[in-house]
Amino acid sequence: MKKIDLAGWKRKEHYDFFSKMKSPTFGIVTEVNCDQCFKNTQKNGESFFASYLHKSMIAVNAVDELKYRIVDDEIITYEQVHAGITIGRADETFGFGFVHFSSDFKTFNTQLQSEILAVKNSQGLRLNNDDIKTDLIRHSTIPWNSFSGLLHPTNFDEKDSVPKITFGKFTIREGKRMLPLSIEAHHGLVDGIHIAKYLNEFQNQLNLLT
Repeated sequence: MKKIDLAGWKRKEHYDFFSKMKSPTFGIVTEVNCDQCFKNTQKNGESFFASYLHKSMIAVNAVDELKYRIVDDEIITYEQVHAGITIGRADETFGFGFVHFSSDFKTFNTQLQSEILAVKNSQGLRLNNDDIKTDLIRHSTIPWNSFSGLLHPTNFDEKDSVPKITFGKFTIREGKRMLPLSIEAHHGLVDGIHIAKYLNEFQNQLNLLT
C-alpha cells in the first residue's frame, strides 16, 4: 500500500467536503447481464456464485478509486484488495468470510470453497481479525429475491471507507438473465464515474466465453 499526498491530490476538496458529513456514503442499485456467465458455469460445472464473485473482484481491482481507504486519518491506496463475503448456513444464520484475490479463477475458487466450508461448520458471525481489515471489499448475496432498492445498516462512521457490493437473484427478461446489484462507497474517495468503470469492467468479464 502507499499513502496519497493530500496536498497535491486532485480529490482533496471532494474528500474534505464529503468527509464532514455524518453519512458520506453514496451508491446505486442497477443490474448486469449475467447470461453468458451463467451458461459458462452450467457448461463447465462451476459455481455460478463463485464465477460472478471472481469477476466482480477482477473489476474492483481494475478501478484504483475502489482501492482507496481512510486509515488513521490518512488516505492510502492498496495495490490489490480482497473479498469479504457473507455465507449462509442451514440454520438460517450467516457468517463472515475472507478470500484472498487471485486473477486465476481456480486458485480463487479453491480458497472460496474452503472458506464457505469453514463458515458452514462454525456458529455466529465468525468475527476475527479479517473483519477489521481495510484491504477488502464487502460482498453479500441475497439469493432468494431480486431487488430494485437496498438499505444497509450503518453506524454513520464518516471514516468507513470499505465499499459494499450486494447481489440478488437474477431474473429473466427478454430471454436474458439480469443480475441485480447494489454498490456503495465513500463519496470522498469514489464518484459515479468510478462506479461506472467498475460496472463496465464487470459486464465485460461476465460476457467472456469460457
